[in-house]
Amino acid sequence: MTKSALDIEFDDAVERINAFTEPFPADFLLRLYAYYKKATNNYERPSSSKPIINAFKTNALFQVKDVTPDEAKRIYIDLVNNYFLYRK
Repeated sequence: MTKSALDIEFDDAVERINAFTEPFPADFLLRLYAYYKKATNNYERPSSSKPIINAFKTNALFQVKDVTPDEAKRIYIDLVNNYFLYRK
């Protein structure tokens, strides 16, 4: 089974984020987190040792509950591309 163009582009966007060494804004990270989890069908509960972080992650996941995995991949890709295009 070969990967679709969307899957390849998504994997590339994930690699770009993982390879970047500068810190990201917290709100951006939460959006990436939620769309990544949705895109990969990962329904595990947030596992931070800090309850407030788990609350923010849970809220981010709740906000994308009606998004399909393919839509989540596309949004994730767009977020990454826009971040690198417009960052200072």
